Amino acid sequence: MNASDCPLCETDGGLLVFRDGLLRVIQASEAGFPAFYRVVWTQHVAEFSDLSPAERGTCMNAVVAVERVLRAELQPTKINLAALGNMVPHLHWHVIARFDWDSHFPAPVWGGPQRPLDAEKLASLAARCRDVNRLIADELAR
Repeated sequence: MNASDCPLCETDGGLLVFRDGLLRVIQASEAGFPAFYRVVWTQHVAEFSDLSPAERGTCMNAVVAVERVLRAELQPTKINLAALGNMVPHLHWHVIARFDWDSHFPAPVWGGPQRPLDAEKLASLAARCRDVNRLIADELAR
């Protein structure tokens, strides 16, 4: 896959929370997981090791900033971090707040559900993510 047919080069890939010249943070549109974020490197590279040491630091600082805000504001059971890129070979990190009540916990979000969705808790979490988005943007703009 090259940049001309890469979905992460063509679109934001979700609700844009923050963007600068090097990366963007989006709230992903993942059904059942409103606190699912991606840190997407702007340049079309496939692997973390394609970045310079300084760029790797910038990227990981953004991942950590998103994680810190999610932990502080949502108090999740766990934060999942992943940089798979098997389907879209464009460097991006998944930062996902997980809760012991979510439909897939403790399995990965890409696994099978363990229980039905809790619509009330999901709606409450989605509403809280509006403030989280602002806080993530503020943190990364510093």
